[in-house]
Amino acid sequence: MVDGSTDLETYRVVHQQLQDLVLMQQQQVESFGEMIRNREEESVRAKMYDDVVKELENERLEHAKTKALLSKESEKLQFALGEVEILTKQLEREKKAFENALESIKNKTLKELNKNDKLKSKCNDIESKIEKQEDILSSKEDQIKELCHQLAKQKATLKYRPFSLLSATAPLGLPPSSPEDGSRLCSP
Repeated sequence: MVDGSTDLETYRVVHQQLQDLVLMQQQQVESFGEMIRNREEESVRAKMYDDVVKELENERLEHAKTKALLSKESEKLQFALGEVEILTKQLEREKKAFENALESIKNKTLKELNKNDKLKSKCNDIESKIEKQEDILSSKEDQIKELCHQLAKQKATLKYRPFSLLSATAPLGLPPSSPEDGSRLCSP
């Protein structure tokens, strides 16, 4: 990208050179005019006089062309400087838009990472609770198996007891034990 101050400096240099050229041409025109006067004083022949006049006219024509070219190039330079300024502003706007979009994406990413961390923490807590519940369930199942084993032992013991002992427990307010008591929990 071309810097605006460099463009201005280039414009100034070109402008100064063209002014110097115009000045030189004016000096040449004046020089030719003086030469013509000197030659007139010296009684220069008519043909030489006509040649000098034509040369002067050519110099004036070249001077006019140079002036027109300077004007045209100055307009082009001003137009180019305007375009550079417009493009610089557009680039600045696009840069700001990009920076804003990038910042927004960074913020969203950070929020999502925080959200993921919270969810992972929650999952870990839940997994820990599940493990504790499974440990408790396993312990309870072991207790149930132990109780079933004890119940089976008691049933086996009661089967071999005399009938009178079994009926003696009924008056104490205990229901007579049936073989099906507790069998639902102890069945394999």
